[in-house]
Amino acid sequence: MDFRQQVVKWRHHIHKHPELGLEEYETSEFIAAKLEEFGIEVHRNIGKTGVVGILKCGTSERSIGLRADMDALSVIETNCFAHKSKKSGIMHACGHDGHTAMLLGAAHELSRTRNFDGTVYFIFQPDEEHGSGAKAMIADGLFTRWKIDSIYAIHNMPGVPAGQVITKPGSIMASESSFEIDIIATGGHAALPHMGTDPIVVGAQVVVALQTIVARNLSAIDEAAVISVTEFSTNGTVNVIPSKVKITGDTRSFTDEALKKIEGAIERVVAGQCMSAGVDYKYKFTNTFLSTINSAKETEQAVLAAQKAVGCENVNGSCQPLTISEDFSFMQREVDGCYILMGNGIGQQGGAALHKSDYDFNDDILMKGTAFWQALVEDCLTF
Repeated sequence: MDFRQQVVKWRHHIHKHPELGLEEYETSEFIAAKLEEFGIEVHRNIGKTGVVGILKCGTSERSIGLRADMDALSVIETNCFAHKSKKSGIMHACGHDGHTAMLLGAAHELSRTRNFDGTVYFIFQPDEEHGSGAKAMIADGLFTRWKIDSIYAIHNMPGVPAGQVITKPGSIMASESSFEIDIIATGGHAALPHMGTDPIVVGAQVVVALQTIVARNLSAIDEAAVISVTEFSTNGTVNVIPSKVKITGDTRSFTDEALKKIEGAIERVVAGQCMSAGVDYKYKFTNTFLSTINSAKETEQAVLAAQKAVGCENVNGSCQPLTISEDFSFMQREVDGCYILMGNGIGQQGGAALHKSDYDFNDDILMKGTAFWQALVEDCLTF
């Protein structure tokens, strides 16, 4: 079996045996066992189920961290191929099986060639999907137990030609936060609204007013953002004005400053509308992911390595930012780093959207990802 077939076999094994966030016990043990086979120092249970492999070569104090996510999703797989998920209701619908296999491939090759001077940290992270895995590993000492100078990550991207790499310096992906607004009134009889207070009217005004936050509080050039109301519910019924309205929603932004502005502005809008109507409110704002912000130096290094791995014509180092989110952002608040996206393919081969039941990672890009990791380490940790 040649090396490519071996990496594909690893990927298919992981796809067959998916595990949800912070439950990746079999996956992490599979990874740890492979790293040990390669002669790499292994640390288990970092952030509960995370794995860190350490490979040192030469005498340099320089270091680099390479991160892959390894959790699956609660999705019922509709594919029919041989490596289909064996666990009902759980599948690798985001390609983390491929990300893990690529990094294992790089670990194998780097442990064999050792053409670098410094330390490589192979970081296999749990629970990216719910935004807790990076924070768990950080809390468990990822950046205090070990000296990691910079950190990088890859994610596949359906709809981009297979193997093409896109990235950019600065904000490449958005933060994700949710909000809950409870409007508390007296309610009353639908025929006698003047005898109580009506939270539906207030709630409707809040929904409309929320749309002024982006247009009138944030810079149209530097602070792009989205605020979406996704649910509006009451305890009312026919002929009964409700006493409660719950409004929930989602917001995305590309800087920490914009995130703080949005959090405060939502409450100001709610407070103003509720004060005007004489009703009470409760407000909860929860940040799940920060914006993914690539540092300039590390992005330049990633672009150069990608050009070596897939060719200059297949690398875009100034792509448009995306409003999707990533918990790699929390690691980037600890050390400088770069997040890149690698095309998974267009159409039938690799084009199914992330998180869909018919998605599958494109095995044709496994060697390109492995080559990128190897080139990056050899460039950053030159003799």
